[in-house]
Amino acid sequence: MSMHNPNQQQSPGVSLSETERNPLKEKNKFYVVCAYAAGMAWVESAVVFYLRTMINRINPYQPLPLPEAGGLGMAEVVREAATLLMLLTVGILAGRTWRERLGYAALAFGLWDILYYVFLVVMCSWPTSILDWDILFLIPLPWWGPVLAPVLIASLMIIWGTLVTQAAPIYRPPVWHYWALFAAGILLALYVFMADAIHLNDKSVESMRRLLPTRFNWWLFTPALFLIASPLIPTLMTRRIFGASQASTMYSRQEEDMNSI
Repeated sequence: MSMHNPNQQQSPGVSLSETERNPLKEKNKFYVVCAYAAGMAWVESAVVFYLRTMINRINPYQPLPLPEAGGLGMAEVVREAATLLMLLTVGILAGRTWRERLGYAALAFGLWDILYYVFLVVMCSWPTSILDWDILFLIPLPWWGPVLAPVLIASLMIIWGTLVTQAAPIYRPPVWHYWALFAAGILLALYVFMADAIHLNDKSVESMRRLLPTRFNWWLFTPALFLIASPLIPTLMTRRIFGASQASTMYSRQEEDMNSI
């Protein structure tokens, strides 16, 4: 006959959360998201390596950087959008609240972006410098910038995503003004990346294909980077780094009651 401990009896209608039953789950999700981002980065690097080999543009910074490639242009644009969707989706699946979901998505995007360049170096010995020019995206216009620029933004995303998903919160002050600064920074950075395309007199596809910038505006990008980093301020203020996993669980459960779907 087994003895029953009344102190361990659960209240009616209350069940332990999955995280409480398995305290390693959150940390495991962190590593799984990192592994997913690394796998996505290798796939991205391989696809870009194939495409640039086909058009003889391993280094895109040369005359006619975007030559016609047998109708592959639209497929490439859709592939970029699909990649962003996949990175966002893994964040949605990994997080339990919208804050965590955005955190995991930011973590995945940041790792993917940095490892993309690491794997390109392994595959084709490019880029040779963090200041090498690269075509970053094609949506909605070609983005141009030195490799260092997206790597800096990706690093901020990794830091913020890690803090949001792995650190125990202490309190929650209003942070809308920090996000307003963040949005302003994103818009400013997008302008810097697409400035040459925006100011082209001829907006035809052929002109976009031939566009080759000569100067990156670090004077505008630097304040944009600081604005993008704004959400780190309240995040650092409201989190005990890598501490009190039970507090993190309780906080997440409170957020779930209000925000989860």
